[in-house]
Amino acid sequence: MKKKVLLGIKLLLAAGLACGLFVIGRQEIDYKRGEGSYEDAEQIAGIVQLPDQLETAAPGQEAGDGEAAAAEAVDPYKDMLSKIDLGALRQVNGDVVGWIAIPKTELSYPMLQRADNDYYLDHTWKNERNSVGAIFMECKIDAGLDDFNTIVYGHRMRNLSMFGSLRYYDDLEYLKEHPSVYVAVDSGVYKYDIYAAYEVGLRTITYRLDVDTPEEKEECIRFGLESSVIDAGVVPAAEDKILTLSTCTGRGHATRWVVQAVCRGEEEKEELAGR
Repeated sequence: MKKKVLLGIKLLLAAGLACGLFVIGRQEIDYKRGEGSYEDAEQIAGIVQLPDQLETAAPGQEAGDGEAAAAEAVDPYKDMLSKIDLGALRQVNGDVVGWIAIPKTELSYPMLQRADNDYYLDHTWKNERNSVGAIFMECKIDAGLDDFNTIVYGHRMRNLSMFGSLRYYDDLEYLKEHPSVYVAVDSGVYKYDIYAAYEVGLRTITYRLDVDTPEEKEECIRFGLESSVIDAGVVPAAEDKILTLSTCTGRGHATRWVVQAVCRGEEEKEELAGR
């Protein structure tokens, strides 16, 4: 009897191990295929590698020099993303609404929007079924970034692809190294400065789509600042536009990890060359 019990336990353990190895193997295949799909997106869009540092002035020039001042006004990230060809991406998938990137991270992807928020949970930007999914905008908001709070979703992948790198925004030093999010849409390229990172429930004001009055906007901003686990030293105003990047926490489905950033109302946008 004992031998039969031990044999049964061994068989169960072996079956569990085999199942686990199968899941890991399938995940690795998805990672690889997903990586190839998004490398294709970069080539089609004409994306080049983002520069490692912002160069705000030409070497050897004084801050008061006219040419140096002009150099300071040039943001190389905006300049690079302004050349993106969204039209070429849309020839592959008409759901493409833009491109999102955080310099010096893995996060640089086409951004999509569909009539529902489910499809791109398990489909890449090329409509291929894959667990890595895609980066996609909330289906009920304006794709041109005109809403007060633009919500964008993506998976928290273990290999740091998609929104996997957002987990590190609980560290102020990481924020200092990666302080901004860039978004290119048809109307131009916008820079958002990160001001908050926190875990939050799905029924909070962070996810409300009816925040319209100045008072409600201030409440939404205040909630993010008070919930944040970091102090970025950035405080949005009600007339600004905010960006909410939403991903899972790795601890179930009751809450999400969000990183919020602000685009100042007076900011100059970089016009997009390719539509």
